[in-house]
Amino acid sequence: MDGFLDLLIAKYNYWLYIILMMMGIWGMVAKRNLVKKIIGMNIFQTAIILFYVSIGMKVNASLPIVGHGVHGPIAPETILNPLPHVLMLTAIVVAVATLGVALALCIMIYQRYHTLDEEEIMNLLRE
Repeated sequence: MDGFLDLLIAKYNYWLYIILMMMGIWGMVAKRNLVKKIIGMNIFQTAIILFYVSIGMKVNASLPIVGHGVHGPIAPETILNPLPHVLMLTAIVVAVATLGVALALCIMIYQRYHTLDEEEIMNLLRE
């Protein structure tokens, strides 16, 4: 049992990401206000980005840059893989664009229906 508790404590960052992901899903599913749903989606996206950046990290590894005077083979376990970090930069750009479009749609919905409550909008659409 002691080993399991040590493992839980050692991987605390993953538990934080799981909590953030669950908060984001809860915000998207349980809330009625469209802006709160968008905030939940943004929290979920941020948790996933943090997770991928976290798994792309190695202890005691360096950047994949070969300096002057370095000759011979380089051990792969001593080099960071930049691909997860580069992909997450792209994901951040997509997340910001998604947030901007979603908020612009909320503004248009509010101008037309004078509410951001999901159920009220659905009732107005049924009439």
